[in-house]
Amino acid sequence: MQISLPCQVIPKPDVLFQPLNGESILLDLYTEQYYSLDDVGTRMWELFKVHGNVDTVIQHLLDIYNVEEEDLRRDLAGLIDKLAAAKLITTEV
Repeated sequence: MQISLPCQVIPKPDVLFQPLNGESILLDLYTEQYYSLDDVGTRMWELFKVHGNVDTVIQHLLDIYNVEEEDLRRDLAGLIDKLAAAKLITTEV
């Protein structure tokens, strides 16, 4: 089954990103809510900031991690859903 992903993921400019020992903290400056990302989530966030294009991000992650593309797409979709629900990103289809 094909996982549905947006074409673009853009971190919102009012979200502060601070890497910390391989993981990271996100602070929504508007709501003053903190969020944390593990090392893989941190790498995904960094790639969203640089590239935005989800297909490009997937290719970079496949080069970095020894993972099946379907598993990566499922994990990426889960993170995108959580970030979008927290209003930390915008997406384009």
